[in-house]
Amino acid sequence: MSAHALDRDLSDLALSARAALVREIDASGAWDADPVWREAFEAVPRHLFVPYYYVGIRGGYERRWGESPDPGTRERWLRGAYADAPLATRLRDGELVSSSSQPSLMAMMLVELGVRDGDRVLEIGAGTGYNAALLAHRLGADDLVTTVDLEPEITESARRHLAAAGHHPAVVTGDGARGVPERAPYDRIIATCTLPSIPLAWPAQCRPGARVLAPLATGLIALTVRNAGHADGRFLHTPAYFVPLRGASRTEPETEPTRPEGVPRRAVDHERFRFLLALTRGALEPREAYALWEREDMPRRERYGITVDGAHEWAWLDDPEGPYTWPLH
Repeated sequence: MSAHALDRDLSDLALSARAALVREIDASGAWDADPVWREAFEAVPRHLFVPYYYVGIRGGYERRWGESPDPGTRERWLRGAYADAPLATRLRDGELVSSSSQPSLMAMMLVELGVRDGDRVLEIGAGTGYNAALLAHRLGADDLVTTVDLEPEITESARRHLAAAGHHPAVVTGDGARGVPERAPYDRIIATCTLPSIPLAWPAQCRPGARVLAPLATGLIALTVRNAGHADGRFLHTPAYFVPLRGASRTEPETEPTRPEGVPRRAVDHERFRFLLALTRGALEPREAYALWEREDMPRRERYGITVDGAHEWAWLDDPEGPYTWPLH
């Protein structure tokens, strides 16, 4: 088979694989509340943003590459690019530092972001550029989208992928915790990396009424910005696991012991208890967290929230002024 025929076959496969991914996300209900995102996922080719990625194998990772000389490897790469799964896209010393998120989770987050026509959006964590392309397509104007990442090689490749897909939003190299003040004010901020707390720069760069959606602990917090110094909101119901935000003003999250002393195995193995441990790290001992978890009947994520008020920031259960509050650092 000629190289041209192979390219044509891969192009046809990309179209059918993308259509299958859209059907899968459709069936999940991720964009039921805002079906406009269906058209964005139909239009933006994910494979252009993951020219290679890594698949976990025993003892490490295997690299899948779209330019492999082997036709079977190229087909596996393309099918993997349209799987509803996260893809490891950058490793350093065997550790994951960047990835392309699971498309159905991306769709759910974009719906929850509540983007409206004309909104200015800041994305923290450029990744492959795929999320920025979806936003640019939805808004119909590249200039409304800004994406920032600390790593120059990540922003360079994201810019290249975006251009290949026909989009040219602002791609900035810098510390996402500091926002991008020169492009402010923003109507929406979305982070694709886990935070220990909400950077104070973000509400300050938003218009009143703006929405901030970010992974924190092992959940997704949705905040409404009241003014430059105040934002508050609750967690969504869904779990979310992302690589940490890196930068001069960030600290690496501590890892929890596999079995905190005095906590039963059934709690340690429960996903919602691990969320509480992550949210109250440094404020509650694991045994205190367990006592609270039992007393409050294993609270769901939606009962928790965060308030940012000037330099003070705290998490809470049920009520920001109630008895269960914990400072965030």
